[in-house]
Amino acid sequence: MTQSPRTQPRPVRKTRAGEANESRILDAALGAFAERGFHGTSLADVASAAGLSKPNLLYYFRSKEALYVAVLGRTLEAWLDPLRALDAARDPREALAEYVARKLALSRDAPLASRLFATEILQGAPRLMAVLEGDLADLVASKTAVIRRWIADGRLAPVDPHHLIFAIWATTQHYADFAVQVRAVSGGDLSDPEFHAETVAAVTRMLLEGALPR
Repeated sequence: MTQSPRTQPRPVRKTRAGEANESRILDAALGAFAERGFHGTSLADVASAAGLSKPNLLYYFRSKEALYVAVLGRTLEAWLDPLRALDAARDPREALAEYVARKLALSRDAPLASRLFATEILQGAPRLMAVLEGDLADLVASKTAVIRRWIADGRLAPVDPHHLIFAIWATTQHYADFAVQVRAVSGGDLSDPEFHAETVAAVTRMLLEGALPR
């Protein structure tokens, strides 16, 4: 993920203890930013929640903005790993079904991360636009080429590749970003194994029915 020098984490030698500290800081920062937003969160708040001193935190992340971008970047990397797995040599039904399932698992396991990312996007992505227009756009371009190859081979219906990817993003992330609404209307959410299994089956069926050739 491309970052400006001001928002890059401080380069430190990776040790097991250092990696553990970074993970604790990122986990604590996610909770703080999700609850209080960027402006309402202080580095002292995050350091306290992580069980570290503020100078110790600054050893890993040189500013609040660097820490915030790192939290968002960790979420984006987790989301992009399943997208990278889309390969023209694979069966599109299997590959797309796996992509939907993995994205729903991330919505189940990291709902706070999804909501924080959505907040950043709704605000115009002021701290993430370079990444969206750079690394993310490049990856999506390569995967729309995969989808076009499947279409050309007659293995997918002639759907618009960008809109297929957007539909998967919107549907799978809805269950994290609007979990309160999902629970209020349906009585369940992804934390319930039965509801999760039903959601994976239903969303996969609906999305693939529009994309697979008849």
